[in-house]
Amino acid sequence: TVHFQTPEGEEIDVKAAEGDSLLDLAQRYDIDLECACEGSLACSTCHVICDPEYYNKMEEPTDEENDMLDLAFGLTETSRLGCQIFMDKSLDGLKVRIPSATRNLRVDGVY
Repeated sequence: TVHFQTPEGEEIDVKAAEGDSLLDLAQRYDIDLECACEGSLACSTCHVICDPEYYNKMEEPTDEENDMLDLAFGLTETSRLGCQIFMDKSLDGLKVRIPSATRNLRVDGVY
């Protein structure tokens, strides 16, 4: 199970299978999590903020993910990209918050 919290504070609980990414789940359950690059690790629009308890159970972000996270709106210590979080049993019950805005450099016109 993954618990998404929308920017408006709504809690949406979804069932996940091992290997699903958070982006896969958001798309499957029609959760408003933008993904301008379609999961190719070329933007920061699928930025989520993870509960610290679960953040520490995840593998470290790659350098490429960290580079994209540097562009994310509202970056925190427990920020990750939804396309890079893959579910396994240790993440059952994961809580993530979707930030109130995204920064899409292609659309916003800032490169």
